[in-house]
Amino acid sequence: MKVLIIEDNVRVSALLKRGLESQGYQIYISEDAEDALVMIDRIEFDLVITDIMLPKMNGIELSRLIKKKNQELPIIMLTALGAIDEKIEGFDAGADDYMVKPFEIRELYARIKAILVRKSSSQLKNEDSNYIEYHNLLIDKNTNRVFRNRKEINLTPKEFKLLVFLMSNAERILTRDEIGENVWGNHFDTGTNYIDVYIAYLRKKIDKDFDDKLIHTKPAMGFIFTNQLK
Repeated sequence: MKVLIIEDNVRVSALLKRGLESQGYQIYISEDAEDALVMIDRIEFDLVITDIMLPKMNGIELSRLIKKKNQELPIIMLTALGAIDEKIEGFDAGADDYMVKPFEIRELYARIKAILVRKSSSQLKNEDSNYIEYHNLLIDKNTNRVFRNRKEINLTPKEFKLLVFLMSNAERILTRDEIGENVWGNHFDTGTNYIDVYIAYLRKKIDKDFDDKLIHTKPAMGFIFTNQLK
């Protein structure tokens, strides 16, 4: 597995490289975002680990550009910033996971393994199912575009991933734990309100302009994606 580490602190990148190589990963290092983008064009990476505070371009903007090039390339953000708003900004930019420094290296190993397993499983599942359709909502996974009544709806990468999971489990009540595990990963922090925040984002984009609502809250239980409720 090829992993790209984008970190301008030489000491930190050396520690990460040594640790991840001990786990069998092939590690590449970049000290700035522009150099990282060139490397991503040339090498087929399995995972990107990036700091947020980088020279020339920050990790948030870098993640947006990476996801434009390759929506399926997983990104783990490393940062000293731990506020909820900063984490949401990272997820909106396309981050698949987010770790606040300092962290235990063994936790990073676990998160990398979980992300790569999910990526592999997702590729197998989606090989022959590039479209998801429910009621008047259509997802084209070839282009990551979403349409409702033929009107295109623009979603952030994390909103898109959440919608795919909801639609793939239509008519079934999904708990916050299930959503957290499948959209944010096994290490999702259940003490946060990310899911409710992102459900609100999706409702605003998917349901606000339509009489027939698709995303519903089931109090004390979770959420359900259906056109059967009023």
